[in-house]
Formats: sequence, structure tokens, C-alpha cells
Amino acid sequence: MRDDGETVSRIDATVECYLDLYPKALPEVYGYVARRVTSTPAAEDVTAETFVSALATIKRGTVADPTVAWLIAIARNKVVDHWRRIEREERRRRKAADEPTHNPSADHNIADPGDVVLDIRLAHDTLARLSTVNRAALSLRYLDALTVGEVANHLGRTPGAVEALLTRAKAAFRAAYPDDNLEGGER
Repeated sequence: MRDDGETVSRIDATVECYLDLYPKALPEVYGYVARRVTSTPAAEDVTAETFVSALATIKRGTVADPTVAWLIAIARNKVVDHWRRIEREERRRRKAADEPTHNPSADHNIADPGDVVLDIRLAHDTLARLSTVNRAALSLRYLDALTVGEVANHLGRTPGAVEALLTRAKAAFRAAYPDDNLEGGER
């Protein structure tokens, strides 16, 4: 690709076309994605990934005329990427569940080690009821003790998106955790 004024003008015109298309295309792309993923947050993430990817492609100068059909094709690929990520997360989760876990009661003077086992099982059961992406984010961050940046790399998201995801995931965990097992009965 030549790097001259003509190329820059062509890319600028394509970006303008894209920006004009965005308000019309957003509901169509979101609708397409929402019917193919399991949650509203996932649909929002995949839709955002679609538009970011489209803009990056336009800025590389490889698209002459952005259309809704072109955006839907990108969304299709992003949905496939989403489901691949979920499958990888599921495989990692299953593998981690099969590995022996550390027994915290061995490190502390706990009157009844059975209580620790029950708490761990309750936490695992609660995690299992969460969406795959919430479960993966919480597990990577708090069970594997990864930093937000490391979690972002594993999930293929930005650190800011992971922070938001962790906030939603913690709220979902609290909502799914049985009330009678919370200290003081409070959420």
C-alpha cells in the first residue's frame, strides 16, 4: 500500500462512511450477536469487538466501502472467537477441577476441617452456576491469583473490560451464594 495523500484521503473517506453507518448498523449487529451468545454482557462485548475490529481494518486501508453485511461477517467471526474462548475456559476449568486442591485447614487451626470442605464445595457450586466468562474471570483473578492484566491476556480483553467484568462477576457470585452461609446474614 502506498503511503501518500491519496491513500490517506481514501481511508479518511472510508472512516467517514463507517461513522455514518454506525448508528444504523449497531442495532443490526447487536441483534445478530445477541441471538448467538448466552448473555447481554457477552453480546455487548462481542458487538464492541466487532466495531473495533472493523475500524482497525478500515484504518489499514483494506476496505473500500463498509456495509452492514460486512459488519455482520465480522460479527460472525467474533461470535466464533467468543465460543472458542468459552470452550478453552471450560477445558481449563475442568482441568483445574480434576487437579488436587490445597487443603487450607492444614495451614490454620480450624476446629472442624469439614466446615472448610463444605465452604469450598459451596463456593465451587456457586461458581458453577455463573456464566462461563464470569466463572473464568473470578477463578483466574482470585483462585489463580493473576493480576487484572494477566486475566485480560488470558481472556483476550482489555484490563478495563476485565475490571468491569470482575465487578459484574462478583455481583453475580454474591447473588448466587446462599444467604444462610454469609457472615451476619448480609450480602
